[in-house]
Amino acid sequence: MANEVRLPRLGWSMEEGTFVSWLVTDGTRIQASQPLFELEGEKALQEVESLDSGILRILPNGPQEGDVVTVGTLLAYVLSDGEAPPWEVAEVVRLLPSDAPPADGRSLTTSATSPSGVPPAAPSVRRLARGVGVPLQQVVGSGPGGRIMASDIAAVGTGQTVAIHSVKERSLAGQKTTIASPRAKRIARELGVDWTRLTGTGSNGRVRERDVRAAAANGTRPTTTGWQSIPVTSRRKTIAQRMSASLQQTAPVTLHTKVDATELVAARTRYKTDGSSIVPAYTDLIAKCVAKCLCQYPLLAGRWVDDRIEYPSKDGLHIGIAVDTEDGLLVPILRDVARRPLLELSTEFRALVERGRRGQLRANDMQGAVFTITSLGSFGIEAFTPIINLPESAILGVGTIRKELVVLPNGSFAPRDMLTLSLTFDHRVIDGAPAARFLQAVGEGLQSLDIECFATP
Repeated sequence: MANEVRLPRLGWSMEEGTFVSWLVTDGTRIQASQPLFELEGEKALQEVESLDSGILRILPNGPQEGDVVTVGTLLAYVLSDGEAPPWEVAEVVRLLPSDAPPADGRSLTTSATSPSGVPPAAPSVRRLARGVGVPLQQVVGSGPGGRIMASDIAAVGTGQTVAIHSVKERSLAGQKTTIASPRAKRIARELGVDWTRLTGTGSNGRVRERDVRAAAANGTRPTTTGWQSIPVTSRRKTIAQRMSASLQQTAPVTLHTKVDATELVAARTRYKTDGSSIVPAYTDLIAKCVAKCLCQYPLLAGRWVDDRIEYPSKDGLHIGIAVDTEDGLLVPILRDVARRPLLELSTEFRALVERGRRGQLRANDMQGAVFTITSLGSFGIEAFTPIINLPESAILGVGTIRKELVVLPNGSFAPRDMLTLSLTFDHRVIDGAPAARFLQAVGEGLQSLDIECFATP
């Protein structure tokens, strides 16, 4: 019996995904749990595994590389040995004479107790033979071991050999789907070129960077009256949907505070001057401080679930760090931040960022966070209002570090490194006072940063 392969839902809000590529070819024998294809959904690249074992038959008009496909779309079938895919069976029936004699089940010996001399055939082929009135005794099988195939039934009914592969060729005839590499899309945005109108020189007509630059040099740009447009990618749609859902499903409140980050700057400087092979980013140090404070205020890592509020144990404090990439915002996860050494976390996060910028993050790399940190400090932004990353209940925005003249407790003035923190929290889960105490604890932790504490588990 044919088992369907459909596009799965990889995330809670996923409605469509970008088909990347098949990992096996049509007609390949596969095993259950074997990766079949790569799919980009919810901003992550993931290998989708087969649920069944058998022969993979890919739909002739299935999605091509770069196509946006809705959840639940039929992509392929996993068949038993000798079983014909549904589209081949339908084509055989179409090619048979319209006046073919009706099936007489009693004249066909197709059960497991068939007499010797009747070649083997899959159940679907037997049903096809009965339906078109072709006795299996009259059929010469062309499959392995003389097995009867669907095309053999057609050959008997029409007196000619049927090239089933032509079904796929006809299905693809006239179809043209323009695809482009991520780099080509970025360059097209920068140069104002509509890449969907270009003919690519890459494999399968893929638009490459040089195609975009050539089009720009030749003046091949969309004709506009002051307006230009770019396609809305699947990733951009996902970001838009999640941001809208966050504002609709939470009661967001944002608190801002300015903290003395002189010790934070000094701690990172010590790593540089000590010749450490890994110099933690400010975000790494802040993540360690946040994880320590979440142990004291676990509701900031909680979430609203039906009629209860759930929050993790201390060894489940997984923190997401927002990263800007050419294709949009990504949030890779640092796991068990409170218990792991700082340099180990820094090394892992560098690898995650690099994979994210190459478009190689997997779904597991971005699932399971209980709290998110996002920074705009590198752009000189001091304070902003971050949006909660559902289903989490809080997110910390980190601004830029600036030298300011500060009044010290003894009344004197001194230059200090000052940092603005912005905490957005879901007021349904957390009240203002505990949220303020958490933010205060984070600020105090950064002001009296004990680097040795953060360097060991």
